[in-house]
Amino acid sequence: MNANQAQGRPIEPTALPEAITRYLKAHRAHDTATAITSFAADATVIDDGNTYNGSAAIEKWLTRSAGDYTYTIELTGAQEVDGTRYIAAHRLEGNFPGGVVDLLYQFTLCGGHIELLVIEP
Repeated sequence: MNANQAQGRPIEPTALPEAITRYLKAHRAHDTATAITSFAADATVIDDGNTYNGSAAIEKWLTRSAGDYTYTIELTGAQEVDGTRYIAAHRLEGNFPGGVVDLLYQFTLCGGHIELLVIEP
């Protein structure tokens, strides 16, 4: 983790909140319709240096990311930072530049939905 990332206590991936597990399962299945239901209407996603605000922008991001490359995603660990912030570590392998990348999905929840998702190495 870099210096800007909060560190939490390790938890079992099965202990992640429902909104996160729903998103992750749908993301692995490239199921945009289900994935978007995990986000608050005014949520923000930051991925690959880009920021996506609101449901429409996040849905476009989900659709684009599912179609750009073919890849597998494996959940390799999880942490709870506090009652609203969680980190899910993933390894992606596929036909994107570099072929393999380890990413941290940093979630902030509000009202049972994902309010903020920051994805970075």
